[in-house]
Amino acid sequence: MINEKIQKIFGDEHIAKVATLPFSECRVTNARLYEKRGFLPQSILVFLIPYYSVTPDNFSAYAAAEDYHFYANGLFARLQEKLKRLFPQGDFLGFADHSPIDERAAAVRAGLGVYGKNRLFISGEYGTYQFIGEILSTLSADALGEVSLSPFTSCIGCNACLAACPTGILRGESNECLSAITQKKGALNEEEKELMREFHTAWGCDECQKVCPYVKEAMHLGTMETSIPFFKENLITHLSTEAIEGMSDEEFSRRAFAWRGRETVLRNTRVLEEK
Repeated sequence: MINEKIQKIFGDEHIAKVATLPFSECRVTNARLYEKRGFLPQSILVFLIPYYSVTPDNFSAYAAAEDYHFYANGLFARLQEKLKRLFPQGDFLGFADHSPIDERAAAVRAGLGVYGKNRLFISGEYGTYQFIGEILSTLSADALGEVSLSPFTSCIGCNACLAACPTGILRGESNECLSAITQKKGALNEEEKELMREFHTAWGCDECQKVCPYVKEAMHLGTMETSIPFFKENLITHLSTEAIEGMSDEEFSRRAFAWRGRETVLRNTRVLEEK
């Protein structure tokens, strides 16, 4: 079991699922991210950040709240400070999304869930509706608590996500997913526009998640909704041309879709609003 004091540190942040993993068990994908800081990781704390709060009308649920990178930056600052006080002999470095390791594989190996056929990490508590975070440590994994490695485990393989995939990329029938189409810059072709209209999305795609039995079970059990305040505040549930045009630059910059620029999102809302 993980160190009780570490568990409390994460619990105070409304994060319930956290585990320890030796860094040697991680699949490194970009070592430069820690090497350029002179950091030599020996272990990681890998944890789940549940984000589901509402089901938006016409975009992916992860974008209903403000961009989670703003949340992650503050979270890591707080966690690293508290961990350093608890373990002054160690150093700590946090990552999420832009990570030096394969986060999904690490979360599976740490026993937090399974790997889905839709290429997403799945947990029993939150289905696919979580972000994965990790804090690299210079301490050994044993110093952070008992380590229990899990085999790399896949989902039950019901193929519901494959059947629901709008473009067929999960079935090997396409090279591009609908989410990627909504994030493309420039003009869209008529087939791409029609896909967006058919699945009524101005940003992202949750089709493979909605049909997942793990998601349905988590929803049924009532465990999927986040208790993290950040993901319950400043919510939007519908993207329209009027709403996007009405956002100030500061408001827009704090949204998950801002990284592709306002014109890309406006192009998408106009596609859905075309008569």
